This record gives sequence, C-alpha cells and structure tokens, in this order.
Amino acid sequence: MSESSETLSRSDDSIERCEERIGYWFQEKSLLKSALTHASGASHRLESNERLEFLGDAILGSVVCEALFLRYTNFLEGDLTRIKSVVVSRLTCAKLSRELGLEEFLIVGKGMSSSPSVPPSLLADVFEAIIAAIYLDGGPKAAEEFVMRNLEDEIEAAVSGEAGANFKSALQQYAQREHGATPSYLLLDEKGPDHSKCFQVAAQVAGVRYGAAWGRNKKEAEQRAAENALCEIEGGPAEHITE
Repeated sequence: MSESSETLSRSDDSIERCEERIGYWFQEKSLLKSALTHASGASHRLESNERLEFLGDAILGSVVCEALFLRYTNFLEGDLTRIKSVVVSRLTCAKLSRELGLEEFLIVGKGMSSSPSVPPSLLADVFEAIIAAIYLDGGPKAAEEFVMRNLEDEIEAAVSGEAGANFKSALQQYAQREHGATPSYLLLDEKGPDHSKCFQVAAQVAGVRYGAAWGRNKKEAEQRAAENALCEIEGGPAEHITE
C-alpha cells in the first residue's frame, strides 16, 4: 500500500470511529471531516469548521430554546434565559466535547498538535460544528436528536439549580480542570449604610483577574463575579456592571 493510500485509510478509520463516538453515521463523510478541521489544519479557512460552527451555534440555541419553552410552561422568560445561557454556553460545549473524546479526532496544524492540551474554545467550536454537519447531512430531526441526547442532563442540572444558579461552582470546576487551581474572590469596594451595603468583588484564577461585579451581599457579588469570569473565559462580554 502506498503512503497516500495508508493516509487515506487512517483518515477513513478515524472518521468511522468518530461516527461511532457521536452516534451518527454520515452520508456525506466530508461534512464530518470539515467539522473536525480547525483553521490551523486547513489549506484555506473556508475549508475549516468556522462556518459550520456559526450555523451549529444557532441550531443549538434554537433546539434548546424550543425544548425549554415546551417543557417548562410555568417558567418566566428570565428563568428560561438563565437556564439556556448555561446549557448552550461554550464551557458546556467544551465539556461535552471532552466527554465524547472529540479531541482524538481533531484535524489541526503542527503548532496546535504539539500543544499538551486542547483549548476549551476549540473543543466548543468542534461540538457546534458537528451539530451543523449533522443538520446538513441528516436534517433538523437528526440534529435535534444529537443535541438532546447530549444536553438532556445539562438541562436538568440547570433547571434544578445544580449548574445554572451556581456560577462559583462552574468556575471552580473550570479552574481545577484547566489550571489545577482554586478561584479566589477579591473584595474591591463596598458602599452604602450598614443596613444596606453593596459589595464589589472580582474573581481571580491562576493570576488572572476578571471583571468585578456588585452585589447586595458578598455571596451575591461573588456569584456575579464568577459569572463575569466565565463569560470572559468564553470570549464574551461580562454580564454584570463592573464599575
């Protein structure tokens, strides 16, 4: 067997093992390959998973929104928004990628492949890209089934408050997993009379301080500061006023 034939054989084997891992078999195998291809491993950025990630993010949000709307008919808009933000967060997507072992199948450039660990953002991207690939290959129903199969437990945890209301717990899990460290919370300021004080707190992980947040008590301020940190880690803006 020639070297090129061996390479193709290894590639086909990797695709098949990935299909088994995610529980979906593609008619168009190139869609899965594109979903697994980071920009660093593509000959052109249009051949990477960036466009699929864009579509997958929208599909993920739509599927989860519909599921929450139909299941929890007594929840207000604010409750649904809070739960959805946790369930579809990039931290959650990265976690699910790890659980599926998708890093084994990623197609990346030499610089990325030599890195000892895969960045959470890359893992989140590939999970969303796979959702889009399944949608394009098998239609909306197939994509919905994949999303709900993997996010069912995340939805239940967020609804029960195990994840959604406890941003400090989520930040601690991230810090321990990625840095082997524990977050610290810095009291930066306080104002108001003794019976009605407000506190400003910032979360810090591995020497990096994230956007501070105000709260009506220290516990609330720490939760909001943890939420700010998670938002910044995911690459988004802080949720709460920092000044």
